[in-house]
Amino acid sequence: MKILQINSSARTEGSHSTRLATVLVERLNAARPQAVLTVRDLGRTPHPMLDDAALQALFSPALQRTPEQVARVALDDALIAEIQAADVVVFGVPMYNFGVPAQLKNWIDAISRAQVTFRYTDKGPEGLLTGKKVYVALTRGGLYRNTPNDSQTPYLKTLFNFLGMTDVQFVYAEGLAMGPEAEQNALASAYSQIDEALLA
Repeated sequence: MKILQINSSARTEGSHSTRLATVLVERLNAARPQAVLTVRDLGRTPHPMLDDAALQALFSPALQRTPEQVARVALDDALIAEIQAADVVVFGVPMYNFGVPAQLKNWIDAISRAQVTFRYTDKGPEGLLTGKKVYVALTRGGLYRNTPNDSQTPYLKTLFNFLGMTDVQFVYAEGLAMGPEAEQNALASAYSQIDEALLA
């Protein structure tokens, strides 16, 4: 089994979302000691944003790309290869201003490629990243789960489904900025949710 861990916090140290994603992976590994783990930390190694130069590279025929364009496309290709190879994908995702971190959005833009990770058919779009189990550890300073202010969960569900990843489980740690006791309770709840998710 191949596990891909995607950390998207801007923090390189002390990130709750990274810690929860790591705990999830550790527990997966405990049950499957032969698993191969790849960690992609987008805070430590940010992926470049999708800009005009990247679009020009992606939409140029492969044999007509400049060396710079070849190098830019290769960065996206590496991320696509990682998720294509993964059997299990574990995300650590903090909430920044009601959305996902820019680091994660850049990763999403990189791996969402027509005819590679999805395609359009006469029956509508078809995701090509099928057969994967996805876990998402969401961390928030306030309380947003199951409220209109939670834009993260619907967005990620829509995205994963579009790409063919339909077996997705979310773990929530909320109220992390509401005092030490609330933080402790949020993390304890998240650890319990991890146990439940791995048994599902």
